[in-house]
Amino acid sequence: MPSVRDLRDRIRSLKNTQQITKAMKQVAAAKIRRAEAARKRARPYADALAEMLGDLIGAVSSVDHPFMKPGKAGAPPGIVLISADKGLAGAFNSNVIHAAEQLARRQGGARYYTIGIKARNAVRRMGSPDQAAWPLAADSKLETARDVGRRVSDDFRHGEISEIVLVSQRLITMMSQRPQTRKLVPILAEDLAALRGGEQAAEPKTRGSIEFAPSPEFVLSRLLPKYLEFTIYSAMLETDAAFFAAQLVAMTNATDNASKLIDELTIAMNNARQAAITKELLEIVGGAEALGVE
Repeated sequence: MPSVRDLRDRIRSLKNTQQITKAMKQVAAAKIRRAEAARKRARPYADALAEMLGDLIGAVSSVDHPFMKPGKAGAPPGIVLISADKGLAGAFNSNVIHAAEQLARRQGGARYYTIGIKARNAVRRMGSPDQAAWPLAADSKLETARDVGRRVSDDFRHGEISEIVLVSQRLITMMSQRPQTRKLVPILAEDLAALRGGEQAAEPKTRGSIEFAPSPEFVLSRLLPKYLEFTIYSAMLETDAAFFAAQLVAMTNATDNASKLIDELTIAMNNARQAAITKELLEIVGGAEALGVE
């Protein structure tokens, strides 16, 4: 049975840990509001851009653009994997990394482009060759998204990857986050429904007659890279918000569990102290009786 001193030390250690988890909980609660506001500001633009792109592509029969042609046969898919830079958020990072691993396993291999330190470290542990990696907490997430978009676009055009797939966390509610897998490139006929918000690709609905100047290829050559960059940017913002939500829940649970353990150890320490006092009293009484007998 642990001694009173051991139990007191454990209680002191738990209280120190509880102070840390409580502080992290407060920090996550403060940061999630800013992250959620940034996500909400970017989401309408990303949705409108994707919907407009679906309308434009649906208005032309064919466009000579690499993003609208199947990738090189036999090349591995390119997975843009987004995680957080830090942990202490439950299974937040491991879930999205596991989703990317499952996708790579189904495809027979993959080439990773990681955003977030946890994703970079996980890919290295898998034994995959080091590819380009970016931190999530960069000074400018938009610049990071542009760098990622340029890198994966060049590799797709050169035939080093067959498609561009985005794997990131989606914020369902403050209590729930779910990994999401989206194919971004190539954009084929069967992908138009997803771009237009679920409408059937066989029956495109546009807002009216669309005229391209100077040509459909010119317009889409400007719009498609923007769509790729901003989709990655929007996913980075959503990952930020989802991470702080997951960390808030994890730190709340950790703080509550620490309180329960402190209560249990306090009872155990009091019992141990009472047992020690009782033992000492019995020894004193026993000694006094022994002296009286003599």
